[in-house]
Amino acid sequence: MTQPFDFAQKVAIIAGGTGGLGSALRSELEDRGCVVASISRSHPSDPSHITADLRSPEAATAALAEAIAKHGSVDIVINAMGVVAFGPIDTTSVDTVEELFLTNTFGHIFLMQASLQNMAQGSVLVGISGVIAEQNLPGMSVYGASKAAARSFNQALGREARRSGVRVIDARPPHTETGLASRAIAGTPPKFPTGLDPVQVARRIVQAIADGETDLPASAFAP
Repeated sequence: MTQPFDFAQKVAIIAGGTGGLGSALRSELEDRGCVVASISRSHPSDPSHITADLRSPEAATAALAEAIAKHGSVDIVINAMGVVAFGPIDTTSVDTVEELFLTNTFGHIFLMQASLQNMAQGSVLVGISGVIAEQNLPGMSVYGASKAAARSFNQALGREARRSGVRVIDARPPHTETGLASRAIAGTPPKFPTGLDPVQVARRIVQAIADGETDLPASAFAP
């Protein structure tokens, strides 16, 4: 039987930790006793924040080194960063395709790679690929492909990380009201139905960490 995860004084790193879902994840983890630091390209005044562009492998390595220098270890890493674009593929620019994969796929891989190299047995890696990774949609084909690639990576990473005693969770929540669609890097978002509350999604992901889960399909987020 899996032992419950002990959050007390564990160090958690959240990439995209200043966003809608990232902020909710931070609150949930802090409520359970974690020390939490966020990583993003922005420069907030929070002294625990690490400014890094994770689209670069060198930046990912440096961000993890900075976190360890500040806190002594890294026990939980959650990737909540991402960008989205809308529109048919025949009008999608090469720059948009590259940015989607650099952020959603390459950045994710670089972060997980750097994290796994610095994590002890019992640590947890969380990738949020999202419901789009289960079924891609017209008008979101490249975004969906970048997330499906991250999901595929997470599946193999989970098997590799087990050798080091590190657990990997792939989370695929349905549409969530994070405001990401309103910040699309290209195109106009369709009219989505009201999404999930980020607090609800964050609570479910943190509960999965607590309970020893490794896969969170969209159906796992049902109210």
